[in-house]
Amino acid sequence: MEEPTPTSTSTATRPVRRRFPGLPSQIAYARRFVARQLSACPELTTATLLTSELATNAITHSASGRATGKFEVCVRQAPGWARVEVRDLGNLSESPQPQHRDPYDTEEHGRGLDLVEALSSAWGTEPRGDGMGRRVWFELVWERDGDPL
Repeated sequence: MEEPTPTSTSTATRPVRRRFPGLPSQIAYARRFVARQLSACPELTTATLLTSELATNAITHSASGRATGKFEVCVRQAPGWARVEVRDLGNLSESPQPQHRDPYDTEEHGRGLDLVEALSSAWGTEPRGDGMGRRVWFELVWERDGDPL
């Protein structure tokens, strides 16, 4: 059963964004950025892993990975909930989809969105509001007992 996202924006913190050059070396910086924003989150390890997957996809499968490309990471949080978005310069005619690979498949690539689908409470993709690419996001929900937010 899918957990609902917060219905009140009054409990959510302001979204925090950072733009990164579309270089493979920047994926580690994107993970660190999310780790700083969600430092008290009990799902921190999952959040940084999934951020890494989405950032890798952004620079591998979109214009964000070209010479002057960029991608942006946006983090939103509320008690018991966090959402991370990776905004890229992606192809609007194709929506990213999990591959649902066989666990014994030895291919090195193609499992990132399978992980996002398996480990997040919800995820999705949509065109960016400015029409310049897409936004791929995931949400994590956890028990709120002792939640510092």
